Formats: sequence, structure tokens, C-alpha cells
Amino acid sequence: MTLHEDALAVLSAWAAPSAEAEATRQRFLDFVRPDPSTVWREHAGGHVTASALVVDASAERVLLCLHGRIKRWVQMGGHCEPADATIAGAALREATEESGILGLRISEAPIGLDVHHVFCSGGPSLHYDVRYAALAPPGAVEMVSAESSALGWFAPDALPDPLADATDVLVAPALAWAKRA
Repeated sequence: MTLHEDALAVLSAWAAPSAEAEATRQRFLDFVRPDPSTVWREHAGGHVTASALVVDASAERVLLCLHGRIKRWVQMGGHCEPADATIAGAALREATEESGILGLRISEAPIGLDVHHVFCSGGPSLHYDVRYAALAPPGAVEMVSAESSALGWFAPDALPDPLADATDVLVAPALAWAKRA
């Protein structure tokens, strides 16, 4: 299965939790379905990305990074790479690289989808971000990567400012998944 085929399978199987989320899922499918290159950053105008909100082993806090370029707190994530076999695998790779935490466990299904404008690959673009939750092992210690200015663990009622758009809506489903995992 190619990464494009995996993306279509994930998007087709995802149970959207609301009418708005279902509309976003359909927008993703309409974008991804006709062109296998939509999973690569070189795709003009937009491409699929993958991210994960890391939850601590007690399922009480989330790990956010202060993104070096956008200067906002956000979950870990980024572009798909040729070695990525799945979208979930891309999200796990990005979360591991950006958090420095080994042994993360990724959710089976996305916890959200989001389309947002970015300046990427030499111009304005859209990121079609497939968002997962990831559970950190007990005793995990984070390490700041080159892509972020800081990392921090935050309780859901004490999220940092400025927070990237659509990051806060990931907290409740990520914590709920982690409590079941």
C-alpha cells in the first residue's frame, strides 16, 4: 500500500464526531483522492501533513512545542517523507523527532483533521493535517529539537499562550484516548 492509499483508507474509515468534522473529512477526500502526489510537500498549493498531540503516561497533561517559525504553541507534526509507510507512522516519526521521546504509542485513528494556511515550499500553501494522539511512556523526558524554541507539559485548564489555531480542540480527545489506551 502506498502512502497515498493509506491516506485514503484512513480518511475513508475515520468516524467524524460532528457535522463540521464530516465536512472537513469530505474536503480532505476531495483533495487527496484524485492525485497521489498530494501526500508530498512538493504538491503545489497544498499537501497532507501529519501531527500528534503527545499525552503524558498519567493521561493528565499534553506536551506542546513552541514552534520556532510561527512562534505559537502547537502539537508536534510536519511533512510526510518518502520512508513513511503510513500517515500514522509519519505522525509518530514527527512526534518522536520533535519531542525527543522514544517509545511513544500512536492512536489507531486520527483524533482530528484540520486544513490551515501556511507559507511552505516557497509560497502560500494549505496543510491538510491528519492529527493523532500519542502516549508517552512512564518517566519520559522531552528534549527540544531544532524545530522548536521550547517544549512544555500542560494541564488542559492551563494551556499556554499564544496557542496555534485548532490545537486546543485536540486536548480533550487526546486525553480521552490516552485514558483508554
